[in-house]
Amino acid sequence: MIENHPRLKELRFTLRRIFGNPLAIIGFSLLLFFIAVAVFAPYIAPPKYAHNPYLMPHKGYSQTPKPPSRQNIFGTTSGQYDIFYGAVWGTRTAFKIGLFVVCIAAFIGVILGVISGYYGGIIDEILMRIVDIVFAIPLLVLTMAIVVAFGRGLDKVMIALAMVGWRSYVRVMRSSILTLRELDFVQAARVMGVSNIKIMLRHILPNGIYPVLVMAFMDIGSMVVVAAFMSFVGLGAPKGYADWGQMVALARNYIVGPPDDPLRYWYAIVIPGGCIVLFVLAWNLIGDALRDAFDPKIRRG
Repeated sequence: MIENHPRLKELRFTLRRIFGNPLAIIGFSLLLFFIAVAVFAPYIAPPKYAHNPYLMPHKGYSQTPKPPSRQNIFGTTSGQYDIFYGAVWGTRTAFKIGLFVVCIAAFIGVILGVISGYYGGIIDEILMRIVDIVFAIPLLVLTMAIVVAFGRGLDKVMIALAMVGWRSYVRVMRSSILTLRELDFVQAARVMGVSNIKIMLRHILPNGIYPVLVMAFMDIGSMVVVAAFMSFVGLGAPKGYADWGQMVALARNYIVGPPDDPLRYWYAIVIPGGCIVLFVLAWNLIGDALRDAFDPKIRRG
């Protein structure tokens, strides 16, 4: 019967492992919230500039943030940019950064990892030495160097992160392939004359992709943090762009208020900073749940 099919039983067990974890429920709830905000952003915060909806509206040019009011329910940051608008449209920016960078980096890393692990020999040696060279430079430093060399901007930051982020996926994918290529079902496929491409696509990749998926979910949040830092130091999004890192940068001079009221401008920092924290938390919680569900060492524990 279909209900007793081994794959369906394994799928049900995996879903129970994932959604039986309370932290996973929190992670998926946060993620669904951010997805809803991103999808309905034009209705939640209607764009003022039709040609560029990511440009935050502002009234005036005062550098002092203003507290929440009827006109600006989250207040305004330095330059009188609307914090509510930036928080809403910044959700789309965060998804765009995280998904673009991780998809490109994982795609490159998986391909190189499969080739390196499956063929081995001189191909593996050359690819791994290239990865070692890239790993010798910290991610943030290398990303900043690429952005400075090719020009500032959020698009340049995304490309630079993708150019650097693939290195981790190569190692993870390669380690999975080194184990899988020696298993009996792979050896049987070789004896039967199945081509290397079909073996890699049909037998090895589907069985070795799970660690990469876990890493990818966790990296989405990490890439958003790195991009936010790049915007904070002036290498990422331009001034007034709906980006959480850029919003924190606008309020950098007001992190601490006057001596008699040090928390006066809390909203200018806490709201965009809280968006970053919750967004990263959602992906990390989901990544942890997927690791518990897919890791063969603990999934039956």
